[in-house]
Amino acid sequence: MKLSNYSKIFKALSNEQRLKIFLMIYNGEGSLNNKSASSKKDEACCCIAGTLKKAFTKACDCMELSRSTVSHHFKELQNAGLIICDREGQTFHCRVNPEAVDMIKDFLK
Repeated sequence: MKLSNYSKIFKALSNEQRLKIFLMIYNGEGSLNNKSASSKKDEACCCIAGTLKKAFTKACDCMELSRSTVSHHFKELQNAGLIICDREGQTFHCRVNPEAVDMIKDFLK
């Protein structure tokens, strides 16, 4: 694996807001229990898997961010290969890329 691929992933996750959005999607897929959330607001907003529209709305509400900011963060996560967004008709489904999670785990070994 090239270091540049790891660099893309960690650069995307180095932004606190993107990291929160990534964890919200990851938690929403049932892959991780986020018991270490720092605030009640974070705990109440840990699951946003499903359609991209739901994920956007939930992230905007939970993190008090504008839709354009959330859109930018989703695009950065997608460009880094951390999330996959699939179109089904007019609906986008967003999920964590399991290969990216495996890469992170391998890197930390």
